[in-house]
Amino acid sequence: MSTTQQDSTATTAATTSTRGPVTGAWRIVASREIAVKLRDRNFLISTGVTLFAIIASMLVSGWLGSRGSTVDIAIAGQGSTQVLQGAQRAADAQDSDVTLKPHVVADQQAVEQQVRDGKADVGLVPTSGGWRLVGDTDKDTDVAAYVQTSAAQIAVQRNAAAAGTTVEELQRGSSVTYDLLQPNATDEATAKVSGFVFAFLFYLSSILFGMAIAQSVVEEKQNRIVEILASAIPLRQLLVGKVVGSTTLAFSQLALFVGAGLAGMSAMGRGDDIAAVAGAAGWFVVFFVVGFLALAALWAVAGSLATRSEDLQSTSTPLSMLLMIVLFAGIFASGTAQVIASYVPIVSIVAMPGRVVAGTASWWEPLVSLALMAAVAYGVVVIAERIYRRSLMQTQKRLTMRQALHVED
Repeated sequence: MSTTQQDSTATTAATTSTRGPVTGAWRIVASREIAVKLRDRNFLISTGVTLFAIIASMLVSGWLGSRGSTVDIAIAGQGSTQVLQGAQRAADAQDSDVTLKPHVVADQQAVEQQVRDGKADVGLVPTSGGWRLVGDTDKDTDVAAYVQTSAAQIAVQRNAAAAGTTVEELQRGSSVTYDLLQPNATDEATAKVSGFVFAFLFYLSSILFGMAIAQSVVEEKQNRIVEILASAIPLRQLLVGKVVGSTTLAFSQLALFVGAGLAGMSAMGRGDDIAAVAGAAGWFVVFFVVGFLALAALWAVAGSLATRSEDLQSTSTPLSMLLMIVLFAGIFASGTAQVIASYVPIVSIVAMPGRVVAGTASWWEPLVSLALMAAVAYGVVVIAERIYRRSLMQTQKRLTMRQALHVED
């Protein structure tokens, strides 16, 4: 917050106080915090750049995933075209986006020459016992699998006809069903990516908005604006206004990022995963809002303990370390460690939504974890408010939390 904007806040608060008791001064502070941030070009640019990065990464990922590959195959001999057509059907059945492009040549020697010259990726020729694939320096295992499937089907049909039976008779009793114990759970890769995104968004928002709160508080102390504010409104309402304003902004930005991510998943054709990820994203936003209320109060405390901007590096170190722990827990915790972390307040902001995405959390677990978070957040805010009030007017030197608690109101 600039000096001019701080003076404006102080003047508004002072003018309000002359009209009578201030009962809703926190609303003035909160609205000013929001208005100042929305006029901050750096904030708007960083939000726009991050939003663009999310959308661009989704589009690029979707484009790369949708790009098909073409395999040029030189073929010769009777029945090779039929085998290659069956191989293409096998590839299509697996949604592999692979196109097998045939190049019909005269004989086996021509096939090998095509592969050797790089005009074909693979060669296919018949042998006395079946079929032979020809490669140059390495094997294309995917093409080999598709051709093997096709050749086997054609051989079974031919042999069944020779034996006077049908393929269906030969395949009787071979059907296989696949039942999922957790049909709504996403795959492991999606769960890991979602956990990383949740952890990164938490860390980014907590650092950006938290440091802004601390910087605003210490600037008010350093410029003696806080003395004017303290004479106009209760310090408790000043803290509440800062916390509410910053939390509102953080929530709005986070919801924007999450919405962009879900829209990107829809555009990528990941509709099967959207339901699970959207539910986890909703829990993440709720957990974040509750947890950030406590974090915002602690960032305000970090600012109130300092007397100048240079002190913030020292007073905010514990918070920065806590955020790093949450970040690493969200990225690397798994199994039992993730289950335990999902019940630890603050860490549960990223751990519990990660479990929801993976489908390892029962319906009641997020509710219990959120209740624990809310209880701890309330206690943290109460203690932080006490430290904030007692340290905010101490401008002689930097304080520790213990020293601030011993200062009389």
